[in-house]
Amino acid sequence: MNESIKNYKNKIKAFWSGRTKKQKTIYISSALFLLIVISLTSFFTTRTTLVPLYSNLSPSETGSIKQSLDAKGIQSEIADNGSTIKVPDDVVDTLKVQLASEGLPKSGSIDYSFFSQNAGLGTTDNEFNVIKLDAMQTELANLIKGIEGVQDAKVMVNLPEKGIFVSDKDSVASASIVLNTKPGYQFRDDQITGLYQLVSKSVPNLPTDNIVIMNQYFEYFDLNKGKSSTNGSTFADQSEVRKQIERDVQRQVQMMLGTLMGQDKVVVSVSADVDFTQENRVENLVEPVDKENMKGIAISAENISETFTGKANQTGGTPQSESTSDTGSSYLAGSDSNGDSEKIDNKVNYDVNRIRKQIAESPYKIRDLGIQVMVEPPKPNNPKSLPKSTVNDITKILGTIVRTSIDKSSTGKALTDQDIKNKIVVSVQPFKGKTNFTQTAQTVFPWWIYVVGGILVAIIALLLILFLRKNRKVVEDISLDQAEPIYVPDVNEEHENENTLKQKQLEKMAKEHPEDFAKLLRTWIAED
Repeated sequence: MNESIKNYKNKIKAFWSGRTKKQKTIYISSALFLLIVISLTSFFTTRTTLVPLYSNLSPSETGSIKQSLDAKGIQSEIADNGSTIKVPDDVVDTLKVQLASEGLPKSGSIDYSFFSQNAGLGTTDNEFNVIKLDAMQTELANLIKGIEGVQDAKVMVNLPEKGIFVSDKDSVASASIVLNTKPGYQFRDDQITGLYQLVSKSVPNLPTDNIVIMNQYFEYFDLNKGKSSTNGSTFADQSEVRKQIERDVQRQVQMMLGTLMGQDKVVVSVSADVDFTQENRVENLVEPVDKENMKGIAISAENISETFTGKANQTGGTPQSESTSDTGSSYLAGSDSNGDSEKIDNKVNYDVNRIRKQIAESPYKIRDLGIQVMVEPPKPNNPKSLPKSTVNDITKILGTIVRTSIDKSSTGKALTDQDIKNKIVVSVQPFKGKTNFTQTAQTVFPWWIYVVGGILVAIIALLLILFLRKNRKVVEDISLDQAEPIYVPDVNEEHENENTLKQKQLEKMAKEHPEDFAKLLRTWIAED
Protein backbone atom coordinates (compact mmCIF):
# COMPACT_ATOMS: atom_id res chain seq x y z
CA MET A 1 0.00 0.00 0.00
CA ASN A 2 2.77 2.41 0.92
CA GLU A 3 4.67 1.40 -2.22
CA SER A 4 1.64 2.30 -4.35
CA ILE A 5 1.27 5.70 -2.71
CA LYS A 6 4.97 6.32 -3.20
CA ASN A 7 4.72 5.37 -6.88
CA TYR A 8 1.82 7.77 -7.43
CA LYS A 9 3.66 10.51 -5.60
CA ASN A 10 6.72 10.01 -7.78
CA LYS A 11 4.58 10.08 -10.92
CA ILE A 12 2.92 13.37 -9.86
CA LYS A 13 6.30 14.91 -9.11
CA ALA A 14 7.63 13.78 -12.44
CA PHE A 15 4.57 15.20 -14.22
CA TRP A 16 4.72 18.57 -12.37
CA SER A 17 8.48 18.94 -12.92
CA GLY A 18 7.96 18.35 -16.63
CA ARG A 19 5.50 21.27 -16.98
CA THR A 20 6.51 24.77 -18.04
CA LYS A 21 6.02 27.88 -15.88
CA LYS A 22 3.11 29.04 -18.02
CA GLN A 23 1.36 25.70 -17.69
CA LYS A 24 1.84 25.71 -13.92
CA THR A 25 0.30 29.23 -13.71
CA ILE A 26 -2.70 28.10 -15.76
CA TYR A 27 -3.25 25.04 -13.58
CA ILE A 28 -3.09 27.04 -10.32
CA SER A 29 -5.36 29.84 -11.64
CA SER A 30 -7.92 27.34 -12.90
CA ALA A 31 -7.99 25.59 -9.54
CA LEU A 32 -8.44 28.85 -7.62
CA PHE A 33 -11.16 30.08 -10.00
CA LEU A 34 -13.01 26.79 -9.70
CA LEU A 35 -12.79 26.97 -5.92
CA ILE A 36 -14.18 30.54 -5.88
CA VAL A 37 -17.05 29.67 -8.24
CA ILE A 38 -18.00 26.63 -6.17
CA SER A 39 -17.91 28.70 -2.95
CA LEU A 40 -20.06 31.49 -4.40
CA THR A 41 -22.52 29.04 -5.90
CA SER A 42 -22.92 27.19 -2.64
CA PHE A 43 -23.35 30.49 -0.76
CA PHE A 44 -26.09 31.87 -3.00
CA THR A 45 -27.94 28.57 -3.32
CA THR A 46 -27.92 27.76 0.38
CA ARG A 47 -28.55 31.21 1.87
CA THR A 48 -31.97 32.16 3.23
CA THR A 49 -33.99 34.92 1.53
CA LEU A 50 -35.74 37.17 4.04
CA VAL A 51 -38.97 38.98 3.14
CA PRO A 52 -41.10 41.39 5.21
CA LEU A 53 -43.56 39.70 7.55
CA TYR A 54 -45.06 42.97 8.91
CA SER A 55 -44.36 46.60 8.03
CA ASN A 56 -45.12 49.97 9.62
CA LEU A 57 -44.92 48.51 13.13
CA SER A 58 -44.45 50.39 16.35
CA PRO A 59 -41.44 49.51 18.55
CA SER A 60 -43.64 47.64 21.01
CA GLU A 61 -45.23 45.58 18.22
CA THR A 62 -41.84 44.76 16.74
CA GLY A 63 -40.51 43.70 20.15
CA SER A 64 -43.41 41.35 20.86
CA ILE A 65 -43.14 39.68 17.44
CA LYS A 66 -39.36 39.37 17.71
CA GLN A 67 -39.66 37.70 21.10
CA SER A 68 -42.20 35.18 19.79
CA LEU A 69 -40.06 34.32 16.74
CA ASP A 70 -36.94 33.83 18.85
CA ALA A 71 -38.85 31.48 21.14
CA LYS A 72 -39.88 29.42 18.10
CA GLY A 73 -36.28 29.34 16.82
CA ILE A 74 -37.15 31.11 13.56
CA GLN A 75 -34.58 33.36 11.92
CA SER A 76 -35.70 37.00 11.78
CA GLU A 77 -34.28 40.43 11.02
CA ILE A 78 -35.42 43.96 11.95
CA ALA A 79 -35.23 46.65 9.25
CA ASP A 80 -36.50 50.16 8.40
CA ASN A 81 -35.48 51.62 11.74
CA GLY A 82 -37.45 49.01 13.70
CA SER A 83 -40.74 49.31 11.77
CA THR A 84 -40.33 46.17 9.63
CA ILE A 85 -39.53 42.59 10.62
CA LYS A 86 -38.32 40.05 8.05
CA VAL A 87 -38.48 36.25 8.09
CA PRO A 88 -37.64 33.46 5.57
CA ASP A 89 -39.96 33.59 2.59
CA ASP A 90 -41.07 29.96 2.92
CA VAL A 91 -42.67 30.49 6.36
CA VAL A 92 -44.36 33.89 5.92
CA ASP A 93 -47.93 32.62 5.47
CA THR A 94 -47.63 30.07 8.28
CA LEU A 95 -46.22 32.64 10.70
CA LYS A 96 -49.02 35.13 9.97
CA VAL A 97 -51.63 32.53 10.94
CA GLN A 98 -49.73 31.43 14.05
CA LEU A 99 -49.04 34.98 15.26
CA ALA A 100 -52.65 35.97 14.63
CA SER A 101 -53.81 33.06 16.83
CA GLU A 102 -51.49 34.37 19.55
CA GLY A 103 -52.94 37.88 19.30
CA LEU A 104 -49.84 39.37 17.67
CA PRO A 105 -48.87 41.99 16.77
CA LYS A 106 -49.75 43.68 20.05
CA SER A 107 -49.69 47.45 19.73
CA GLY A 108 -49.56 48.05 23.47
CA SER A 109 -52.55 50.41 23.16
CA ILE A 110 -55.80 49.92 25.02
CA ASP A 111 -59.00 49.47 23.06
CA TYR A 112 -62.56 48.73 24.12
CA SER A 113 -61.82 44.99 24.33
CA PHE A 114 -59.76 45.74 27.44
CA PHE A 115 -62.94 46.25 29.49
CA SER A 116 -64.32 42.82 28.59
CA GLN A 117 -61.02 41.11 29.40
CA ASN A 118 -60.07 43.01 32.57
CA ALA A 119 -63.37 43.95 34.13
CA GLY A 120 -63.09 44.14 37.91
CA LEU A 121 -64.46 45.80 41.00
CA GLY A 122 -61.19 47.22 42.25
CA THR A 123 -60.82 49.91 39.56
CA THR A 124 -61.16 53.47 40.81
CA ASP A 125 -62.96 56.22 38.93
CA ASN A 126 -59.72 57.96 37.96
CA GLU A 127 -58.20 54.74 36.66
CA PHE A 128 -61.38 53.98 34.76
CA ASN A 129 -61.44 57.44 33.15
CA VAL A 130 -57.79 57.15 32.07
CA ILE A 131 -58.39 53.70 30.57
CA LYS A 132 -61.55 54.91 28.84
CA LEU A 133 -59.77 57.92 27.33
CA ASP A 134 -56.89 55.73 26.10
CA ALA A 135 -59.34 53.26 24.57
CA MET A 136 -61.23 56.12 22.86
CA GLN A 137 -58.02 57.48 21.34
CA THR A 138 -56.99 54.02 20.12
CA GLU A 139 -60.34 53.26 18.52
CA LEU A 140 -60.45 56.68 16.86
CA ALA A 141 -56.92 56.17 15.49
CA ASN A 142 -57.96 52.77 14.09
CA LEU A 143 -60.94 54.38 12.35
CA ILE A 144 -58.73 57.04 10.77
CA LYS A 145 -56.24 54.41 9.55
CA GLY A 146 -59.00 52.95 7.39
CA ILE A 147 -59.23 56.14 5.31
CA GLU A 148 -57.53 56.07 1.92
CA GLY A 149 -54.14 57.75 1.93
CA VAL A 150 -53.55 57.35 5.70
CA GLN A 151 -50.85 54.90 6.80
CA ASP A 152 -50.89 55.65 10.52
CA ALA A 153 -52.55 58.07 12.93
CA LYS A 154 -51.88 59.42 16.41
CA VAL A 155 -54.80 60.93 18.32
CA MET A 156 -54.71 63.07 21.45
CA VAL A 157 -58.10 63.93 23.00
CA ASN A 158 -58.59 66.36 25.85
CA LEU A 159 -61.85 65.79 27.71
CA PRO A 160 -62.96 68.53 30.15
CA GLU A 161 -63.84 67.70 33.72
CA LYS A 162 -67.50 67.72 34.59
CA GLY A 163 -68.72 70.37 36.99
CA ILE A 164 -69.92 69.40 40.43
CA PHE A 165 -72.89 71.75 40.26
CA VAL A 166 -75.87 71.54 37.95
CA SER A 167 -75.50 75.22 37.05
CA ASP A 168 -71.96 74.69 35.76
CA LYS A 169 -71.74 74.90 32.02
CA ASP A 170 -70.22 71.97 30.20
CA SER A 171 -66.84 72.72 28.66
CA VAL A 172 -65.99 71.58 25.17
CA ALA A 173 -63.41 68.95 24.29
CA SER A 174 -60.47 69.31 21.91
CA ALA A 175 -58.49 66.91 19.72
CA SER A 176 -55.11 66.95 18.03
CA ILE A 177 -54.37 64.44 15.27
CA VAL A 178 -51.14 63.70 13.42
CA LEU A 179 -51.49 61.65 10.24
CA ASN A 180 -48.80 59.62 8.55
CA THR A 181 -49.93 60.03 4.94
CA LYS A 182 -48.71 58.33 1.79
CA PRO A 183 -46.09 60.41 -0.04
CA GLY A 184 -47.68 62.52 -2.76
CA TYR A 185 -51.29 61.70 -1.81
CA GLN A 186 -53.65 64.69 -2.18
CA PHE A 187 -56.79 64.67 -0.02
CA ARG A 188 -60.02 65.97 -1.50
CA ASP A 189 -62.18 68.52 0.27
CA ASP A 190 -64.92 65.96 0.92
CA GLN A 191 -62.36 63.61 2.54
CA ILE A 192 -61.14 66.38 4.86
CA THR A 193 -64.72 67.28 5.75
CA GLY A 194 -65.55 63.64 6.45
CA LEU A 195 -62.44 63.33 8.64
CA TYR A 196 -63.45 66.32 10.73
CA GLN A 197 -67.02 65.00 11.08
CA LEU A 198 -65.73 61.55 12.07
CA VAL A 199 -63.63 62.97 14.90
CA SER A 200 -66.33 65.40 16.00
CA LYS A 201 -69.04 62.74 16.24
CA SER A 202 -66.75 60.19 17.94
CA VAL A 203 -65.93 62.38 20.94
CA PRO A 204 -68.68 63.90 23.12
CA ASN A 205 -69.08 67.68 22.96
CA LEU A 206 -66.27 68.19 20.44
CA PRO A 207 -66.93 70.95 17.86
CA THR A 208 -65.00 70.97 14.59
CA ASP A 209 -63.38 74.29 15.53
CA ASN A 210 -61.49 72.51 18.34
CA ILE A 211 -59.94 69.89 16.02
CA VAL A 212 -56.44 70.27 14.60
CA ILE A 213 -55.25 67.83 11.92
CA MET A 214 -51.79 67.80 10.35
CA ASN A 215 -49.49 65.27 8.66
CA GLN A 216 -45.85 64.30 9.12
CA TYR A 217 -44.76 67.13 6.80
CA PHE A 218 -46.38 69.77 9.07
CA GLU A 219 -49.12 70.42 6.51
CA TYR A 220 -52.41 71.43 8.11
CA PHE A 221 -55.76 70.23 6.80
CA ASP A 222 -58.23 73.09 7.07
CA LEU A 223 -61.94 72.26 7.23
CA ASN A 224 -62.94 75.61 5.71
CA LYS A 225 -60.56 75.35 2.80
CA GLY A 226 -62.21 76.71 -0.33
CA LYS A 227 -65.43 77.53 1.60
CA SER A 228 -64.41 80.64 3.48
CA SER A 229 -66.76 83.60 3.12
CA THR A 230 -64.07 86.13 3.80
CA ASN A 231 -63.65 88.90 1.25
CA GLY A 232 -60.21 90.02 2.34
CA SER A 233 -61.51 93.08 4.17
CA THR A 234 -59.38 92.61 7.27
CA PHE A 235 -55.68 92.00 7.74
CA ALA A 236 -56.29 88.59 9.30
CA ASP A 237 -58.41 87.52 6.33
CA GLN A 238 -55.84 88.78 3.85
CA SER A 239 -53.00 87.04 5.65
CA GLU A 240 -54.95 83.78 5.76
CA VAL A 241 -55.73 83.96 2.03
CA ARG A 242 -52.07 84.64 1.18
CA LYS A 243 -50.90 81.73 3.36
CA GLN A 244 -53.47 79.43 1.79
CA ILE A 245 -52.26 80.32 -1.70
CA GLU A 246 -48.64 79.72 -0.74
CA ARG A 247 -49.55 76.42 0.96
CA ASP A 248 -51.48 75.14 -2.06
CA VAL A 249 -48.65 75.96 -4.47
CA GLN A 250 -46.11 74.44 -2.08
CA ARG A 251 -48.06 71.18 -1.84
CA GLN A 252 -48.38 70.98 -5.60
CA VAL A 253 -44.66 71.51 -6.17
CA GLN A 254 -43.68 69.19 -3.28
CA MET A 255 -45.87 66.40 -4.65
CA MET A 256 -44.46 66.62 -8.20
CA LEU A 257 -40.80 67.03 -7.29
CA GLY A 258 -41.07 64.51 -4.45
CA THR A 259 -42.29 61.93 -6.96
CA LEU A 260 -39.39 62.82 -9.26
CA MET A 261 -36.53 63.07 -6.76
CA GLY A 262 -37.87 61.53 -3.52
CA GLN A 263 -39.82 63.11 -0.69
CA ASP A 264 -36.72 63.61 1.47
CA LYS A 265 -34.72 65.07 -1.42
CA VAL A 266 -36.77 68.25 -2.00
CA VAL A 267 -37.59 71.31 0.11
CA VAL A 268 -40.00 73.90 -1.32
CA SER A 269 -40.70 77.46 -0.22
CA VAL A 270 -43.30 79.74 -1.85
CA SER A 271 -43.84 83.49 -1.42
CA ALA A 272 -46.84 85.26 -2.96
CA ASP A 273 -47.84 88.90 -3.45
CA VAL A 274 -51.63 89.20 -3.48
CA ASP A 275 -53.66 92.23 -4.62
CA PHE A 276 -56.81 92.61 -2.49
CA THR A 277 -58.20 95.61 -4.41
CA GLN A 278 -61.95 95.12 -4.99
CA GLU A 279 -64.01 96.75 -7.72
CA ASN A 280 -67.75 96.71 -8.44
CA ARG A 281 -68.85 98.51 -11.64
CA VAL A 282 -71.74 98.72 -14.11
CA GLU A 283 -71.05 98.92 -17.85
CA ASN A 284 -73.65 100.04 -20.45
CA LEU A 285 -72.27 99.12 -23.84
CA VAL A 286 -73.64 99.79 -27.32
CA GLU A 287 -72.19 97.61 -30.07
CA PRO A 288 -73.09 97.11 -33.73
CA VAL A 289 -74.48 93.78 -34.73
CA ASP A 290 -72.14 93.54 -37.73
CA LYS A 291 -68.80 94.58 -36.25
CA GLU A 292 -66.92 94.17 -39.52
CA ASN A 293 -69.06 96.68 -41.42
CA MET A 294 -70.05 98.62 -38.30
CA LYS A 295 -73.76 98.16 -39.02
CA GLY A 296 -76.71 97.26 -36.93
CA ILE A 297 -79.73 95.17 -37.79
CA ALA A 298 -82.43 96.85 -40.06
CA ILE A 299 -85.79 96.96 -38.30
CA SER A 300 -87.73 99.21 -40.81
CA ALA A 301 -87.23 100.77 -44.30
CA GLU A 302 -89.04 103.47 -46.38
CA ASN A 303 -88.36 104.09 -50.15
CA ILE A 304 -89.99 107.16 -51.95
CA SER A 305 -89.42 107.79 -55.69
CA GLU A 306 -90.98 110.84 -57.62
CA THR A 307 -90.61 111.60 -61.37
CA PHE A 308 -91.92 114.69 -63.38
CA THR A 309 -91.97 115.16 -67.14
CA GLY A 310 -93.61 118.15 -69.06
CA LYS A 311 -93.56 121.87 -70.04
CA ALA A 312 -92.49 124.27 -67.39
CA ASN A 313 -94.48 127.43 -66.57
CA GLN A 314 -93.11 130.78 -67.84
CA THR A 315 -91.62 133.02 -65.30
CA GLY A 316 -92.48 136.70 -65.21
CA GLY A 317 -93.07 139.66 -62.99
CA THR A 318 -90.91 142.29 -61.40
CA PRO A 319 -88.48 141.04 -58.85
CA GLN A 320 -88.63 142.58 -55.44
CA SER A 321 -85.63 144.25 -53.96
CA GLU A 322 -84.85 145.90 -50.68
CA SER A 323 -83.23 148.84 -52.41
CA THR A 324 -84.27 150.30 -55.76
CA SER A 325 -80.85 151.80 -56.21
CA ASP A 326 -79.23 148.41 -56.57
CA THR A 327 -78.09 147.71 -60.08
CA GLY A 328 -78.16 144.41 -61.80
CA SER A 329 -81.31 143.32 -60.03
CA SER A 330 -83.55 143.31 -63.06
CA TYR A 331 -85.13 139.99 -64.01
CA LEU A 332 -84.56 138.58 -67.40
CA ALA A 333 -87.32 136.26 -68.47
CA GLY A 334 -86.27 133.06 -69.99
CA SER A 335 -87.62 131.33 -73.01
CA ASP A 336 -90.10 128.52 -72.96
CA SER A 337 -88.60 125.03 -72.35
CA ASN A 338 -89.49 121.45 -71.34
CA GLY A 339 -87.86 119.60 -68.33
CA ASP A 340 -87.74 116.28 -66.39
CA SER A 341 -87.24 115.85 -62.65
CA GLU A 342 -86.80 112.84 -60.34
CA LYS A 343 -86.85 112.61 -56.53
CA ILE A 344 -85.73 109.47 -54.57
CA ASP A 345 -85.95 109.25 -50.76
CA ASN A 346 -84.68 106.06 -48.93
CA LYS A 347 -84.98 105.78 -45.16
CA VAL A 348 -83.69 102.69 -43.14
CA ASN A 349 -83.90 102.42 -39.34
CA TYR A 350 -81.11 100.28 -37.70
CA ASP A 351 -80.91 98.92 -34.18
CA VAL A 352 -77.74 98.02 -32.21
CA ASN A 353 -76.76 95.73 -29.30
CA ARG A 354 -77.27 97.34 -25.94
CA ILE A 355 -75.34 95.46 -23.21
CA ARG A 356 -75.55 96.12 -19.50
CA LYS A 357 -72.86 94.49 -17.30
CA GLN A 358 -72.69 94.46 -13.54
CA ILE A 359 -69.14 93.34 -12.70
CA ALA A 360 -67.86 92.34 -9.24
CA GLU A 361 -64.19 91.41 -9.58
CA SER A 362 -62.42 88.80 -7.50
CA PRO A 363 -61.54 89.94 -3.96
CA TYR A 364 -57.89 89.07 -4.55
CA LYS A 365 -55.46 88.49 -7.42
CA ILE A 366 -52.00 86.95 -7.41
CA ARG A 367 -49.83 89.88 -8.40
CA ASP A 368 -46.47 88.14 -8.01
CA LEU A 369 -45.23 84.66 -7.11
CA GLY A 370 -41.80 83.34 -6.18
CA ILE A 371 -40.77 79.69 -5.78
CA GLN A 372 -37.55 78.59 -4.08
CA VAL A 373 -36.57 74.92 -4.33
CA MET A 374 -33.66 73.10 -2.71
CA VAL A 375 -32.77 69.72 -4.23
CA GLU A 376 -30.32 67.22 -2.79
CA PRO A 377 -28.31 65.34 -5.47
CA PRO A 378 -28.41 61.51 -5.58
CA LYS A 379 -24.88 61.51 -4.15
CA PRO A 380 -25.02 64.23 -1.47
CA ASN A 381 -21.28 64.88 -1.48
CA ASN A 382 -21.18 65.21 -5.27
CA PRO A 383 -23.46 67.99 -6.62
CA LYS A 384 -22.53 67.00 -10.17
CA SER A 385 -24.33 63.68 -9.72
CA LEU A 386 -27.58 65.54 -10.48
CA PRO A 387 -27.65 66.06 -14.28
CA LYS A 388 -28.06 69.55 -15.64
CA SER A 389 -31.00 68.37 -17.74
CA THR A 390 -32.91 67.45 -14.57
CA VAL A 391 -32.35 70.93 -13.13
CA ASN A 392 -33.61 72.43 -16.41
CA ASP A 393 -36.73 70.25 -16.28
CA ILE A 394 -37.43 71.38 -12.72
CA THR A 395 -37.01 75.01 -13.78
CA LYS A 396 -39.47 74.54 -16.67
CA ILE A 397 -42.04 72.95 -14.37
CA LEU A 398 -41.81 75.82 -11.91
CA GLY A 399 -41.94 78.34 -14.74
CA THR A 400 -45.21 76.88 -15.97
CA ILE A 401 -46.72 77.11 -12.49
CA VAL A 402 -45.64 80.75 -12.09
CA ARG A 403 -46.88 81.73 -15.56
CA THR A 404 -50.34 80.25 -15.03
CA SER A 405 -50.75 81.49 -11.43
CA ILE A 406 -49.98 85.20 -11.82
CA ASP A 407 -52.94 87.35 -12.87
CA LYS A 408 -52.22 88.86 -16.29
CA SER A 409 -54.29 92.01 -15.77
CA SER A 410 -52.37 92.97 -12.60
CA THR A 411 -49.00 93.04 -14.40
CA GLY A 412 -50.20 95.16 -17.31
CA LYS A 413 -47.95 93.27 -19.75
CA ALA A 414 -47.12 89.74 -20.79
CA LEU A 415 -44.49 87.98 -18.73
CA THR A 416 -41.28 87.26 -20.59
CA ASP A 417 -39.06 84.24 -20.10
CA GLN A 418 -36.56 86.37 -18.23
CA ASP A 419 -39.29 87.62 -15.87
CA ILE A 420 -40.30 84.02 -15.12
CA LYS A 421 -36.68 83.03 -14.60
CA ASN A 422 -36.17 85.81 -12.06
CA LYS A 423 -39.02 84.43 -9.94
CA ILE A 424 -37.56 80.89 -9.66
CA VAL A 425 -34.56 79.65 -7.68
CA VAL A 426 -33.35 76.03 -7.86
CA SER A 427 -30.48 75.23 -5.50
CA VAL A 428 -28.63 71.89 -5.64
CA GLN A 429 -26.75 71.08 -2.44
CA PRO A 430 -26.63 68.42 0.32
CA PHE A 431 -29.00 68.64 3.27
CA LYS A 432 -27.02 68.94 6.50
CA GLY A 433 -29.98 69.10 8.87
CA LYS A 434 -31.65 65.93 7.67
CA THR A 435 -31.81 62.94 10.00
CA ASN A 436 -30.23 59.88 8.46
CA PHE A 437 -31.41 56.43 9.52
CA THR A 438 -29.12 53.45 9.18
CA GLN A 439 -30.91 50.67 7.38
CA THR A 440 -29.72 47.18 6.66
CA ALA A 441 -29.94 46.72 2.93
CA GLN A 442 -30.34 43.17 1.73
CA THR A 443 -29.08 42.57 -1.78
CA VAL A 444 -31.36 40.34 -3.80
CA PHE A 445 -29.80 38.92 -6.94
CA PRO A 446 -32.02 38.37 -9.98
CA TRP A 447 -32.76 34.89 -11.23
CA TRP A 448 -30.61 35.24 -14.35
CA ILE A 449 -27.45 35.49 -12.21
CA TYR A 450 -28.11 32.00 -10.85
CA VAL A 451 -28.69 30.69 -14.40
CA VAL A 452 -25.44 32.20 -15.67
CA GLY A 453 -23.59 30.89 -12.62
CA GLY A 454 -24.93 27.39 -13.22
CA ILE A 455 -23.86 27.49 -16.88
CA LEU A 456 -20.38 28.69 -15.92
CA VAL A 457 -20.02 25.92 -13.33
CA ALA A 458 -21.08 23.32 -15.91
CA ILE A 459 -18.57 24.66 -18.44
CA ILE A 460 -15.77 24.69 -15.84
CA ALA A 461 -16.61 21.13 -14.76
CA LEU A 462 -16.53 19.96 -18.39
CA LEU A 463 -13.17 21.64 -18.97
CA LEU A 464 -11.84 20.11 -15.77
CA ILE A 465 -12.90 16.61 -16.82
CA LEU A 466 -11.26 17.01 -20.22
CA PHE A 467 -8.13 18.36 -18.57
CA LEU A 468 -7.93 15.43 -16.15
CA ARG A 469 -8.42 12.92 -18.94
CA LYS A 470 -5.63 14.48 -20.96
CA ASN A 471 -3.29 14.55 -17.95
CA ARG A 472 -4.09 10.90 -17.16
CA LYS A 473 -3.12 9.90 -20.69
CA VAL A 474 0.13 11.85 -20.44
CA VAL A 475 0.95 10.21 -17.11
CA GLU A 476 0.29 6.75 -18.52
CA ASP A 477 2.59 7.41 -21.48
CA ILE A 478 5.36 8.62 -19.20
CA SER A 479 4.96 5.56 -16.96
CA LEU A 480 5.19 3.19 -19.87
CA ASP A 481 8.37 4.85 -21.08
CA GLN A 482 10.07 4.75 -17.69
CA ALA A 483 8.91 1.32 -16.48
CA GLU A 484 11.30 -1.73 -16.69
CA PRO A 485 10.34 -4.68 -18.95
CA ILE A 486 8.62 -7.44 -17.07
CA TYR A 487 9.61 -11.06 -17.85
CA VAL A 488 6.59 -13.24 -18.33
CA PRO A 489 7.48 -17.00 -18.41
CA ASP A 490 6.09 -19.23 -21.10
CA VAL A 491 3.27 -21.38 -19.85
CA ASN A 492 4.34 -24.21 -22.16
CA GLU A 493 7.85 -24.29 -20.77
CA GLU A 494 8.51 -27.02 -18.21
CA HIS A 495 9.73 -26.02 -14.82
CA GLU A 496 13.10 -27.59 -13.84
CA ASN A 497 13.54 -29.68 -10.70
CA GLU A 498 16.08 -32.21 -9.33
CA ASN A 499 14.80 -35.19 -11.30
CA THR A 500 14.62 -33.37 -14.59
CA LEU A 501 18.13 -32.05 -14.03
CA LYS A 502 19.54 -35.56 -13.39
CA GLN A 503 17.73 -36.84 -16.42
CA LYS A 504 19.28 -34.15 -18.61
CA GLN A 505 22.74 -34.93 -17.25
CA LEU A 506 22.35 -38.66 -17.97
CA GLU A 507 21.14 -37.95 -21.48
CA LYS A 508 24.12 -35.69 -22.09
CA MET A 509 26.57 -38.34 -20.71
CA ALA A 510 25.01 -41.03 -22.87
CA LYS A 511 25.54 -38.92 -25.95
CA GLU A 512 29.00 -37.65 -25.19
CA HIS A 513 30.60 -40.60 -23.20
CA PRO A 514 28.77 -43.80 -23.97
CA GLU A 515 31.44 -46.03 -22.35
CA ASP A 516 31.28 -44.19 -19.05
CA PHE A 517 27.53 -44.28 -19.24
CA ALA A 518 27.66 -48.10 -19.77
CA LYS A 519 29.93 -48.59 -16.75
CA LEU A 520 27.58 -46.44 -14.63
CA LEU A 521 24.65 -48.60 -15.69
CA ARG A 522 26.51 -51.89 -14.82
CA THR A 523 27.34 -50.46 -11.43
CA TRP A 524 23.70 -49.53 -10.73
CA ILE A 525 22.59 -53.02 -11.85
CA ALA A 526 25.17 -54.79 -9.69
CA GLU A 527 24.10 -52.78 -6.69
CA ASP A 528 20.50 -53.72 -7.25
